Amino acid sequence: MATSKTANTYNRQNWEDAEFPILCQTCLGDNPYIRMTKERYGKECKICSRPFTVFRWCPGARMRFKKTEVCQTCSRMKNLCQTCLLDLEYGLPIQVRDTALRIKDDIPRSEVNKEYYVQNIDREMSKVDNTVPGGAVGKSQAASDLLLKLARTSPYYKRNRPHICSFWVKGECKRGEECPYRHEKPTDPDDPLADQNIKDRYYGINDPVAEKLLRRAAAMPKLDPPEDKSITTLYIGNLGDKVTEKELRDHFYQYGEIRSLTLVPRQQCAFVQFTLRSSAEAAAERTFNKLILSGRRLTIKWGRAQARQPSLLPQMGAGAELEPVPGLPGTLPLPPDELQDNFFNLGGQNQDVPPRQSQSQLPPPGLPTSPSIAPSLPHLPPTMPPPLPVPPPMPQPMHAMRPPCPPPPPPFFFTPALRPPPRATPPAPPGTNPFMAQSVAGVPPIPPPSMVPPGTPAGTSPSRPGPSSKAGIHYPSQDPSRLGTAQGIGKPKWADEVF
Repeated sequence: MATSKTANTYNRQNWEDAEFPILCQTCLGDNPYIRMTKERYGKECKICSRPFTVFRWCPGARMRFKKTEVCQTCSRMKNLCQTCLLDLEYGLPIQVRDTALRIKDDIPRSEVNKEYYVQNIDREMSKVDNTVPGGAVGKSQAASDLLLKLARTSPYYKRNRPHICSFWVKGECKRGEECPYRHEKPTDPDDPLADQNIKDRYYGINDPVAEKLLRRAAAMPKLDPPEDKSITTLYIGNLGDKVTEKELRDHFYQYGEIRSLTLVPRQQCAFVQFTLRSSAEAAAERTFNKLILSGRRLTIKWGRAQARQPSLLPQMGAGAELEPVPGLPGTLPLPPDELQDNFFNLGGQNQDVPPRQSQSQLPPPGLPTSPSIAPSLPHLPPTMPPPLPVPPPMPQPMHAMRPPCPPPPPPFFFTPALRPPPRATPPAPPGTNPFMAQSVAGVPPIPPPSMVPPGTPAGTSPSRPGPSSKAGIHYPSQDPSRLGTAQGIGKPKWADEVF
């Protein structure tokens, strides 16, 4: 029943007289042609106990009628809806909002102090715009990652459904389909969500819905920065075909200086490398699970240092096996024992070719060498697979099938080790030939090996073979006929000697 002005005149100037309520989109409903009823000073506020204007309306078809519960002064102090008492910006309970923004509620609980506090707040808010929240919420403008993760971005009209029919629960409802209430099974009375209090919702204490949301937020995945401080690269996935390099650069430039931005269209991802580690951490914290570009929610991860990726080979060892990949067939079984001594040695533990055994280690002929029989003979060595056959030589080309070239001729000098020691000869008298002096002394000149080919009979000359040639003449300067002497005159004594 409305409070009469003539019956209660105490502090009447602070009563609220509004023209339109402060509501959220969910409470207004999806009907744009909404009609409301307004009752001035219809009820007192559930928080400050002051009379205020009550609005009542139906959000839509098959919905229940809703009305305002608190005054607009209490609503602006907390920036909440007058009907559902949820935050107008994020659609969350007050306890979740205050926990994320670290807002301390200093509203007094006693009646006298509460009335004095509300009057002062109302006086301050009358000097500013009505669309701006007041109190501690208006002073806290910083956004929180927790609020962005839990925020409801679309209206939840299911909350406007009618209540459950108590007669249908008892089995006594006679309206049938014309009943405006729901004919559904009620929730468990022991469920904490079934016991909600409007004052606890407003003050942000003991709210079961807020506690459920905070537990969900604690279980959400977090993007922890890597221990390596040199990593300043972020991986951006799920780009699609519409996200361009300019959009990525314009968005991530606000977090710090970008060293490089690499776009991989084939993999629909990109790599953003910052100059400072602090810029990369700020970008990862503010964009993880909440970055939306061109209508796509992007995946944010930290990059990896390629030079420091751990290798699996030292940890696995020689006989370790990898974990099976889901959706792929398993490993093939090992070959049977009969294939252990085959040509390729498929069943052997060591695939390398063993060394060839000596004749003393081979088993005598006629004895079995099968691996199933050999262990029963202790005096026989273990059988080894035969070595791999040597492939036949490749055919040589035609130009490589020429006959080999003859060896080069020996050098035209004597090796010092094979040269005979020199003999002491008396000096030649003046006016005589030194070669003649050597022949008189009994030292015949040694012909060079290149002038006398091997196999030439003694007493013949390479240029003039046969016994009729001049024996002992090897150079033209040794021919007495060319020295001005007559034929046969001055013939040296060693001319007829055979070497």
